[in-house]
Amino acid sequence: MTTMIKMLMVFFKFCSPKRRRQFYGAIVLTVLMGLCEAAKLPAIWYLFENIFGGTFDLQVVLNAFLIMLIPVCLSAVFRYASSMLQVDGGYSTAAEKRIEIAEHLRYVPMGYFNNNSLAYITSVTTNTMEQLADIATRVVMLVTTGLINTLIVVGSLFFFDYRIALVALGGVIAFLLFNEWIKHMGKKFAPQKEKADLAVISATLDYVLGISEIKSYNLFGKYSKRFNEANEKGTKLYTDVELKMIPVQTVQTYITRLIGVCMTIVAIILFISGNNDLATTMTVIIASYIIYSSLDAMGAFNALSKIIERCVEKGNEIMSIETMNISGEDYKTKSSDIEFKNVSFSYDKKKIIDDVSLKIKGNTKVAFVGPSGSGKTTLCHLMARFWDVQDGEVLLDGKNVKDYNIDSLMENFTFVFQNVYLFNDTILNNLRMAKEDATEEEIEKALKLSCCEFVKDLPDGINTVIGEGGSTLSGGEMQRLSIARAILKDSKIVILDEATANVDPENEEKLMKAIDALTKDKTVIMIAHRLKTVKNCDNIFVVDEGKIVESGTHDELMKEDGIYRRFISERKEAVGWKI
Repeated sequence: MTTMIKMLMVFFKFCSPKRRRQFYGAIVLTVLMGLCEAAKLPAIWYLFENIFGGTFDLQVVLNAFLIMLIPVCLSAVFRYASSMLQVDGGYSTAAEKRIEIAEHLRYVPMGYFNNNSLAYITSVTTNTMEQLADIATRVVMLVTTGLINTLIVVGSLFFFDYRIALVALGGVIAFLLFNEWIKHMGKKFAPQKEKADLAVISATLDYVLGISEIKSYNLFGKYSKRFNEANEKGTKLYTDVELKMIPVQTVQTYITRLIGVCMTIVAIILFISGNNDLATTMTVIIASYIIYSSLDAMGAFNALSKIIERCVEKGNEIMSIETMNISGEDYKTKSSDIEFKNVSFSYDKKKIIDDVSLKIKGNTKVAFVGPSGSGKTTLCHLMARFWDVQDGEVLLDGKNVKDYNIDSLMENFTFVFQNVYLFNDTILNNLRMAKEDATEEEIEKALKLSCCEFVKDLPDGINTVIGEGGSTLSGGEMQRLSIARAILKDSKIVILDEATANVDPENEEKLMKAIDALTKDKTVIMIAHRLKTVKNCDNIFVVDEGKIVESGTHDELMKEDGIYRRFISERKEAVGWKI
């Protein structure tokens, strides 16, 4: 019983105050419902007393009917109200926690997503919260109802015969102790089941997200085998757990029946010995069935309470992830000057940025070039505070980026990535992510500037649903839509992270026009691999092993015998290089 109460308290603490009040209200209604259940016993006793006393007539029947009608009607009302509160509380809690987790992850350092499996995050926000919604509602409802009804009926038995009430109370205590043991058994299997779930989700995500590569390299056998093995292991584990738990749960069922049998036997013995009359005996026997039905419902779902505990634990695990300090100032920048002062940053004990100092003047165009893994993208991410630096400071408009709140900081940055992600929604809603109140004129202008004339040819134009990840569009079309979205945001600083890397010649001209429209009168920071995209930059930073090893204009760097000049002289893209 202590474990069950602990489970309820953990779950209620997990809920928001509003949902907690709903559950508390539902429990109060459940108590009232239990009192109504116990109120049936006097009506039953009254009926038997008159039947066995020889005074049974129509008036007695009507009296008994009226005595029972009131608690039955009230019980139905209380049950309905309690159920509504618990259903709304359970499903709303799961929905709110999904949003809360998503909002929390927004302020978690990007390193967390590199360190943790997408399958785990997906599992918690989908399966775990769905389990919580389905199971918590039923478990809290049936377990609390079963327990409260049982205790109230047992308490009412003391008014009839304390000896039978003590037998019932002893049986209930034995039932609860056995329940504790079942939960202890279930906890042993929980980690194995979670591991199996995670393996299935991970294998499924790999198969679905990597389907193009699997097709290209004919890897169906390998990945189908991995998926099937994970699925079969999960099925075998769940089957083994159920087979081990079924005998235990069967014993639990017999304990509830044994309580009724013991109560009936004691009631008959007391009747034969002349200690109780027949009306009391029959009333107690009926009460034993009420206790049995309440405990049986409680026992059937009580075993699931351990799932609620684990769901809450997993939700709290994510909510306890340390976020970056986001309580900075809501500051409107006057300039878009950026400065790194002796910045160092390590990821997983590996130093990525090593004592970098640089300045980027507002409304200039700069480029980071260097080999893969040299730290170019990380430098751009540190500007927008995707991570916090360990040493030194990053300044925007002379102010440490840590002193901004996240929202006011991000207002200054627009990213155009090499790999664009568009949501499974209309083109209009994808664009309005950048500016919710964008007018039709603003959207049309952004589409025109980004060379998105293809939108007019789509079945529903701007209201066309483009599929998850923009799956119905070509790569060039997705890239141009992402630029239209960036134009709508109209930030002071535009970061182009290899935005033209995978564009075919047919789309390149349109894309370059779109980028020109986006970057007009902006501070532009680019990571690119084509000479013509960096040649006209105001400054080029050459990054190697986390350090700025060269900087200057294209002409200045070509006069030096350094990395940049050697690369340009080779006039080809070497494997592992991106400029």
